Amino acid sequence: MIAASAHRLRAAPVGSAVLSRGGATVWFTGLPSAGKSTLASGLAARLQVEGRQVEILDGDELRRHLTADLGFSRQDRETNVRRVGFVARLLARHGVFALVPVIAPYQASRAAVRAEHAAEGIPFVEVHVATPLSVCAARDVKGLYAKQQAGVLRGLTGVDDPYEEPQNPELRLDTTGLTVAEAVDRVYAVLVQVMARSETPDLPITDQPRDTRVESDGLEPSAVGEGVQ
Repeated sequence: MIAASAHRLRAAPVGSAVLSRGGATVWFTGLPSAGKSTLASGLAARLQVEGRQVEILDGDELRRHLTADLGFSRQDRETNVRRVGFVARLLARHGVFALVPVIAPYQASRAAVRAEHAAEGIPFVEVHVATPLSVCAARDVKGLYAKQQAGVLRGLTGVDDPYEEPQNPELRLDTTGLTVAEAVDRVYAVLVQVMARSETPDLPITDQPRDTRVESDGLEPSAVGEGVQ
């Protein structure tokens, strides 16, 4: 059973009608193996069934093709996020739903990406995939935590490199205890609310700070982790 303490979402138009009016960026931030890629894939599938144009900007692929010149210093990681944010913004500007499962560990670069979207009136949804470190380490989909413990890997976000949690994301979601479908439902609902608000700026998403915390027992084990983006 899922025990949830969730803010109330104000009623919005039917999702299919709202989402047909344009693109948006949904950024999934969180620790490696938090479930970001799994959620992005699940949301992509749901949007594609509705006939939406969707693109997943995978962090590892982007590191190979878009930001191969960057390392993993703080400055390079922030530059990486800004570049990815630029691509997402271009896609969303042309009606595509850009889904970004990229760690983006620093608040400043995430805020910059948000501000750049806001300047163009492009809907932006920040989803903090707040899976606890212990759960992420147990999943360890790519063996990153094991490599860090063995001394093979340095600079692992959340372990020996900082992760600055979002202060006010549209959605804060702990995936433990949720199936992928249940977690995707929550993301989809918030996306609809943000899209509705973008058309009616005075319409609040909630009557409380943006924070949906779910406490239970485990996202079904298809969670895909990312590297040290």
